[in-house]
Formats: sequence, structure tokens, C-alpha cells
Amino acid sequence: MSKPKALITGASAGIGKSYAQKLARRGYDLVLVARDGARLEALAAELAEHGATSQVLVADLTQSADVARVEQVLETDSAIAFFLNNAGVAPVAPLLQTPVEVIERLIALNVTAATRLALAAGRAFVVRKSGTIVNMASIVALNPERFNGVYSGSKAFLLALSHAMTRELTENGVTIQTVLPGAVRTEIWERAGTDVSTRLPPERIMDVDEMVEAALKGLELGERITIPSLPDARQLADAEAARLTLGPNLSWAHPAERYR
Repeated sequence: MSKPKALITGASAGIGKSYAQKLARRGYDLVLVARDGARLEALAAELAEHGATSQVLVADLTQSADVARVEQVLETDSAIAFFLNNAGVAPVAPLLQTPVEVIERLIALNVTAATRLALAAGRAFVVRKSGTIVNMASIVALNPERFNGVYSGSKAFLLALSHAMTRELTENGVTIQTVLPGAVRTEIWERAGTDVSTRLPPERIMDVDEMVEAALKGLELGERITIPSLPDARQLADAEAARLTLGPNLSWAHPAERYR
């Protein structure tokens, strides 16, 4: 029988590369998406040693035409059973000092491309009545004050999108997991022009392979939101319960009594 495929964006380094390595060992073939073709080819050669066949797809996901090429692969390759929505960029400058061009690129990649690809995977998986979508968010979706606000907002958006997709798609056999890592030792910090080791103490920075292994374990456990650093899962369950408790009172015909 043919092997299932996993399509990974941002596959050339860091979290995406670690997922590719671990999924190859779990029996997946890969579709590797990133801008750096040379790195993707090197990763494909490495994964071949584990018996995985990889398709390299060089794409700049800030460009609509490149996003469309990846959408087409997601929607037409029936072997794809796993989509890791991982590509992203993270500025570290204070919010009001972030250049407009950086903000626009971040939104194009972290929001627009991530949304288009998540929905393309969702459409394909609903037709197939199976499939897994993993949206890579961040703990700053819940704690936005701790980092650049535009980045935090993009990750909060992705978490909200995941909630809505879960409501619409799970009854069609689609599994959606949102992963919220804390600080992870990857190149994203260097690309943002900083050294994570100078920003945070070592006990606050997780190794990328350890983070990905925890996220995959969370998926196996049936978690729909996974925070690898969180010691007590009940805290997340309580926060989600509190959020849902608000639901029945968020929209009425008249303002609450305290506003009259």
C-alpha cells in the first residue's frame, strides 16, 4: 500500500524540519515547502535514509501565486493526510517601532497564507473524510503582552481560526490541533535579529526536537490545544471552560444592567 504524505510549510529548518524527520520515522512520505531549495533538497536526501520519499516545493508564501501552488497540491494529492501549517516570521522590535513592510510581510505569511492553506487542507480532508491539520501558534496567543504585538495577534488569529475549524470540520473526520510553544531554540530568533539566549534564561528555552515530540504526543493523546511547557493540563481545561461559559451571554438585545 502507498504511504500517507505529510505536507509541511517552513520545512527547511527548526520546527518544520524536526516534524519532517519525526514523521518520516513514523512512516510518512513528505511534501517539503520553504523558500530555500538547497536546504530542502538536503533534508529530502536525509529523509530518504529513513525510507521516506520527499517532494520539494520551493515557495515564498508571502506571494499569492506561490500560496496557490501549495493549495493545489493540498487539494489534488489524495495521499496527503497530515498538514503542518508552520511557516511564519517573528519580529522582536517594540510594536510601535516595527516597520510597516515587516508588518505587511508578517500578515501575508502568518495570517493570509496560513489561513488559505488551512482552509485548502480542510476542504481536501472533508472530501476524504480524514486528515490532520496542525496549526503552529504560540503561547503569545494567550499572553500577547510578552512579545511583539503584531506577531502575538497573528498567533491569536490562528488559534481562533482553529477553534472555528474544529467546530465545522471534526464531524467530517478531520482532526485539528493547535500547538502553542513557548520560546524554542530555532533560527526564527536569528532571522529577527536577536539571540534568544540573551533575551531569556536557559530554563525558559525549549529544544526544538523536545517540543515537537511533545506536540506529537499531545496529538496522540487527543489534545486539540497543546502547550508543551504547561505542567498542569487542568489550567488549560479551566481556561477553555471559562471561555465557553461566556458564550451564552455575549449577545443580547439590550446592554447589561451596569451600563444603564
